[in-house]
Amino acid sequence: MALRLGGMGVPRNCDKMGSQDQILKGLQAWAGQFYGADATVERLVRLSGGASQETWSLDVEQGGKVVDLILRRVPGGVSVARNSEAIGLGTEAKLLSCAEGEVPAPRVVQVFEPDSDIGEAFLMNRIPGQTIARKILRDDIYSAARGRLTEQCGQALAAIHQIPPEALPDLPKSGGLDQLAKYETIYRDFNLPRPVFELAIAWLKSNRPDAVPPVLVHGDFRLGNLIVDETGLAAVLDWELAHLGDPREDIAWLCVNSWRFGYSKSRVGGFGDLDELLKTYQTAGGRTFSTEEIDWWEILGSLKWGIMCMGMYETFRSGADASVERAAIGRRVAETEYDMLVCLQDLTELNHAP
Repeated sequence: MALRLGGMGVPRNCDKMGSQDQILKGLQAWAGQFYGADATVERLVRLSGGASQETWSLDVEQGGKVVDLILRRVPGGVSVARNSEAIGLGTEAKLLSCAEGEVPAPRVVQVFEPDSDIGEAFLMNRIPGQTIARKILRDDIYSAARGRLTEQCGQALAAIHQIPPEALPDLPKSGGLDQLAKYETIYRDFNLPRPVFELAIAWLKSNRPDAVPPVLVHGDFRLGNLIVDETGLAAVLDWELAHLGDPREDIAWLCVNSWRFGYSKSRVGGFGDLDELLKTYQTAGGRTFSTEEIDWWEILGSLKWGIMCMGMYETFRSGADASVERAAIGRRVAETEYDMLVCLQDLTELNHAP
């Protein structure tokens, strides 16, 4: 059970709260209270990645023992109003606590309130393993893990989708048609028509899936947000896009070609077969779905990612963010168009087969 820590000081400006020395000072004060006066915080390092939140690695040493931890923190320690689907770190920490014992996930050690010395953040145990997708899919050290990942992901998804709604914190609700409407609006606001996007939107509207009871949806279940070790799936990370919705969304997001990282022939994440994933998912207590039911959601997933890429490029083009990364992501719009055309062509050929 995670503890919540209130104000250990007075509110500070964002820059001061963002300094490593300030974070270290706050963590040291917390460690002294939590582990004992002789506890020290060592090797505090900010990790790369984490587009929306800061991620820091640290060790707490006390009495000859070392505790490996990760600090997940809002940028600068202070939340600001933004147009985002993220649920907030406090809610994310509650979700991780709900998942404890059901889903392989980090254990929350401490939640820090926005007025604490550290700012809005939480600490969780550090789980060894790899998150870089291309290493997981290529390196020999993970060859045995790749053979188990499909089954393990099916089991993890089934476990996530079976967490009782009454045990969850307050979460947004978002179904497939809600998301289609939202992303179409974003796309229209760009006023940059793209024929493939128009085709995909029209197809999605004309082939609406039957509704199923809403469940907890992780919202970003894919390589990059999974820790994999030599034995397979070690932990599910980054729950900040969680919501109540359709379980097929999570299954299909793992299948979106952009998240196969060049291994397109393996529909599940570049490492597995969808039939095997669905069979394992059902055996672990999930609903029974056909591969055809996942198609709609996979096309929606590619459309959403394509529109996100358009948005990132627009921030570069407008000068709001001049980073090369934004420009590079913009080129992936064309990749998502190709992916949608392939999916739509396969479905057309299937429907016209004798």
